[in-house]
Amino acid sequence: MELDGKVAFVTGGSGDIGGAIAISLAKAGVDVAVSYVGDSQRAAATVDAVKTIGRRSLAVQLDQRDSNSVDTSVKKVIAEFGRLDILVNNAGWNIGIPFRDLNALTAEIWDRVMETNLRGPYLLARAFAPELRRHKAGRVVNIASLAGIAPGGSSIAYASSKAGLIHLTHCLAVALAPDVTVNCVAPGLVEGTRMADRVPEDIKR
Repeated sequence: MELDGKVAFVTGGSGDIGGAIAISLAKAGVDVAVSYVGDSQRAAATVDAVKTIGRRSLAVQLDQRDSNSVDTSVKKVIAEFGRLDILVNNAGWNIGIPFRDLNALTAEIWDRVMETNLRGPYLLARAFAPELRRHKAGRVVNIASLAGIAPGGSSIAYASSKAGLIHLTHCLAVALAPDVTVNCVAPGLVEGTRMADRVPEDIKR
């Protein structure tokens, strides 16, 4: 895919991984919108970094568990850039709970993890699908985890959400073909990130 002049939306652009993705895309010639939940300052820093590279950028407040917030973000991104070519579903949430501690993994925690890590990417892909299909060359990239491939990671809920995201990738690839490709990256623990800092040392090992 020729990236120069394309537009991407990177969710969780206020985070360490999302910020790195946004900057890498900008270096490849992409204009980049990023989302944040509450940390507008970190999102602004990512936007400034993208603009320093010479690309356009925008930060959008987004709670991807909320369909109304998703729809609002779609309108803002397309209104600002006039198009969208790439959706990177990077935003996620985790909490360190040992697998054996079933009682600590409450229904509320389970729901928050699933709504953020699995429901959110689906809602975003669905909302952006008409625009991604428009140029018949759209791209969706979902950021999963090795925890979605083998039983490990920060919690059972997190691992299950990422396994679901991997299968959602396969399903969306069928749903959006041939105009949009849908792929997935499943990294391991990325040290030095805020998400990794929330994971207890024994789980990291």
